[in-house]
Amino acid sequence: MKVIIDADACPVKDIVIKETKDENIEVVLVSSLSHFSSKELDSHVRTIYVDAGPDAADYKIVQLAEAGDVIVTQDYGLASLLLPKGCTVLHHTGFEYNKMNMDYLLETRHMSSVIRRGGGRIKGPKALSQEDKNSFLKAFQEVFASK
Repeated sequence: MKVIIDADACPVKDIVIKETKDENIEVVLVSSLSHFSSKELDSHVRTIYVDAGPDAADYKIVQLAEAGDVIVTQDYGLASLLLPKGCTVLHHTGFEYNKMNMDYLLETRHMSSVIRRGGGRIKGPKALSQEDKNSFLKAFQEVFASK
């Protein structure tokens, strides 16, 4: 089992790295080259860089993911591809993607896209709060307690 993070815009990378350190669980950060960092990371963390093309990181994550892995992403489409592989997929605000909420999330994403293409405006996501971070930490810990 490993943790794979859709790392370009993930605000909870540090939480995951800290929580997995003592357990020596592999963490894989998948990021585009445009987000290159020379920051030194713990030995249980590795970074894979992909081209900056659309969905390049998503394709790499799907390729790397195996049953039992934990994936952190805010991308509903990516989550929908990982659930059938037997992965646990978490949003950085602390909710777990599942078959029950996926149709609603994808429909909402589609409707927002239609509105934007028609010239309408959609509110972006709210800033990540400390409450969101706490919810993510709790959900992340619960996933590992059940494995």
